[in-house]
Amino acid sequence: MAIVYAILAVIATGANIGAQDISLRLYSDTYSVFISVAVGTIVGLVVKYALDKKYIFSFKPENAAHDAKTFIVYTSMGLITTAIFWSFEFGFNHIFHTKEARFVGAIIGLSIGYVSKYLLDRKFVFGKTPSDEPSKL
Repeated sequence: MAIVYAILAVIATGANIGAQDISLRLYSDTYSVFISVAVGTIVGLVVKYALDKKYIFSFKPENAAHDAKTFIVYTSMGLITTAIFWSFEFGFNHIFHTKEARFVGAIIGLSIGYVSKYLLDRKFVFGKTPSDEPSKL
């Protein structure tokens, strides 16, 4: 299970960093770094929710409203981990002043955040321990 979760975290991290990079290529002005981080965070959140829901927690919502409610709780748990992630990303940006260093900070922050997020999601979002069934990857 840990290996599957790590693979999915890498996929979501790639989506986040990729969205940031695309955002920076499309918009480069005063707030471009902040906007790119926000765009990456949103993309990463949606990708991670979809992957966790299916492959980690085998969650099947009853309907669209149930899925939306679950996503809202999932997002609220992510506020804590987003603070970790953004602290590292903006910290590396402040110290090193390069896009590459900022992305390294993002990867470190996301790694720490995803471990915390799993524990929060297991307890508060999906309310169960993931099934012991093999992954459907």
